[in-house]
Amino acid sequence: MVKQVQQPLKPLEVLRKTITKPIMVDVRGNRSYSGILDGYDIYMNLVLKNAAETINGENKGVFDTILVRGDNVVYVSPSSEVLQ
Repeated sequence: MVKQVQQPLKPLEVLRKTITKPIMVDVRGNRSYSGILDGYDIYMNLVLKNAAETINGENKGVFDTILVRGDNVVYVSPSSEVLQ
């Protein structure tokens, strides 16, 4: 029996599956945002709704809508249901 290896998802494929779902985004400068992914583009610019901002581990507030510029993104962590 041949074991089938599952191909890893490409970054934009992960974002496509994450639309309207919770996501956490770490950016440069010890900042992170968690919210609902509302949009993205090929440059990984991300639009988050109801986004909580954390700086150096301290909650700074919640924003209705934010735009995270793609060149600042360190990593993206989608909800676990997306990766299954």
